[in-house]
Amino acid sequence: MLPYGYHHKILHVYLDDLRLEIETPDDDFYKTYVGGSALGLYYLLKHTPAGADPLGPENTLALTVSGLTGAPISGQSRLTAVAKSPLTDLVGDSQSGGFFPAELKFAGFDGIIVHGRAASPVYLWIHDGEAELRPAEHLWGKSTADVEDILFEELGDEKIQVLQTGIAGENRVRFAALISMANRANGRTGMGAVMGSKNLKAIAVRGKNRPKVADAKALNQLARWGAKHFPDSDVYGLGLLGTAEIVNGQNKGGGLPTHNWDSGYFENAAAISGHRMSETILKERDTCYACTVRCKRVVEVTEGPYRVDPRYGGPEYETLATFGSYCNIDDLEAVAYANQLCNMYGMDTISCGATIAWAMDAFEHGYITAEDTGGLDLRFGNAEAMTRMVEMIAKREGFGDVLAEGSARAAQRFGQGAMDLVVAVKKQEMPAHMPQVKRSLGLIYAVNPFGADHQSSEHDPSYKWYPERMAMLGLTNPQPNKVLNEEKVKFALITEYLYSALDTYNVCQFVFGPAWHLYGPDQLVEMVNDILDWNVTVEDLLEVGERRLNMMRAFNAREGAGREEDKLPKKMYKALKGGRSDGIALTPEEIEQAKDWYYEMAGWDQNGVPAREKLESLGLGWVAEMLS
Repeated sequence: MLPYGYHHKILHVYLDDLRLEIETPDDDFYKTYVGGSALGLYYLLKHTPAGADPLGPENTLALTVSGLTGAPISGQSRLTAVAKSPLTDLVGDSQSGGFFPAELKFAGFDGIIVHGRAASPVYLWIHDGEAELRPAEHLWGKSTADVEDILFEELGDEKIQVLQTGIAGENRVRFAALISMANRANGRTGMGAVMGSKNLKAIAVRGKNRPKVADAKALNQLARWGAKHFPDSDVYGLGLLGTAEIVNGQNKGGGLPTHNWDSGYFENAAAISGHRMSETILKERDTCYACTVRCKRVVEVTEGPYRVDPRYGGPEYETLATFGSYCNIDDLEAVAYANQLCNMYGMDTISCGATIAWAMDAFEHGYITAEDTGGLDLRFGNAEAMTRMVEMIAKREGFGDVLAEGSARAAQRFGQGAMDLVVAVKKQEMPAHMPQVKRSLGLIYAVNPFGADHQSSEHDPSYKWYPERMAMLGLTNPQPNKVLNEEKVKFALITEYLYSALDTYNVCQFVFGPAWHLYGPDQLVEMVNDILDWNVTVEDLLEVGERRLNMMRAFNAREGAGREEDKLPKKMYKALKGGRSDGIALTPEEIEQAKDWYYEMAGWDQNGVPAREKLESLGLGWVAEMLS
């Protein structure tokens, strides 16, 4: 058995008959699949049959950490959730931080694989290598903070960490999230709906079993380096202002999605910026286990219609954009309240806010009427209607029941005009980074297996701004931001491999990465070797990421998805209005050409399906057999 990093224990939870089994994988298994996303994908491909209903008992939910999780250094307390997505009907994948991931490792497990569906609500209690299922009817229908408080008292320990599906997950909202600490979310792709569909309300973890580290002295030196250099690094602003730091900069460059993506410029962006938050409603900065960055916002509003409890954290950049500029809303307290509702009920703020923005667009175009909304005046700029709709979605009340399906499914009820206003890829709403001004994102948004995602590759400006770190990846020919040529496609694919590795080693993409991050690729290699004693290289990291990406594409291919699903919404090809991006648009021709280059570089056919030779070269011959 590998002596460092891993417990060699995967907990299988069979909910149909409330049975628990512990699997003990061997060294080769961990060295191939590592942890995080690739580890979860292994079980998803093995246990979820093709064509499975994402909200049916046959869908497998994998919750995984890695050999790095729980080590005493910034950026390692990450959890990946993998299942077939009820939002996209394709592969689902989502990450979160906080303290639950490290505590799961301390509780004695490298992952939890959930099968089937319980006859009635249950929760899972894991402590010091032991696990048991307990009744959870008393937790059903309660807010995330209330569930935590009940479990703290019931289990007699306020240091327990709880991961749960909220009321939105219970109601099968297709973009429901998994929530821990009442404010950290596995937000994307609807993993909360999967957990809710299984009648698994929560997982509580506690333990003292910390895995051994191969070279504690070297790891401590690397941790000290990070703490020393943090004030001079490009992530220092995240500590001061959180991801909300970039609101003003994105807007200045014409890259802040506004009015449901009709523009990249929001006239009142300063009112919802990180700077304004810091000056007004910010209460404190929070952090994840052992992390020096402290980028998590905690806000409080004690008066007025939008009172916010600091227990529910504070809005990130994406949340400020989707509930703010997407909806033409400049009321920071209303946006913070919408964020609280999403954390209270368990929903992805990106999909929720973007779906409401689509509905506002369709309402103003006349495709949706007040009769549809139950009299709610769902116009751009109406903060009261926006916050009311968030709650209605979570509870599937009235028109909220329609929007709980996500914008792509909802639009199908209202005709082609309404469908043309949807800004989503593979039915997943697009995050707040605009591919019109960061061209390679247009390609990555299109081809990413689980829908548009801004954290699946490096963004275009980094190629020129961080040449030394780019050179570590073999990228030595920087390109302008607004081109999408063959070299830019190479940049997109190689950085996608690295980001894919980050989600497999389960480390934070604000701390480790190829560009502006606190630690570079070479230091990630150093950390892996210090903890696991594996002697890996940067090239090995890229192969880990490539393997995970191919597993995802293979899952989608098994579901019948290929090139036709790798497409951008129509609004990407419509010229933007206002600001520095006025008149800018993508073209279908450049995206199709980029896809051709991308598929060829990746070793896939022109339908975007991994070739047998590619899969076998990555040790995935069994996946090739599954496809054949």
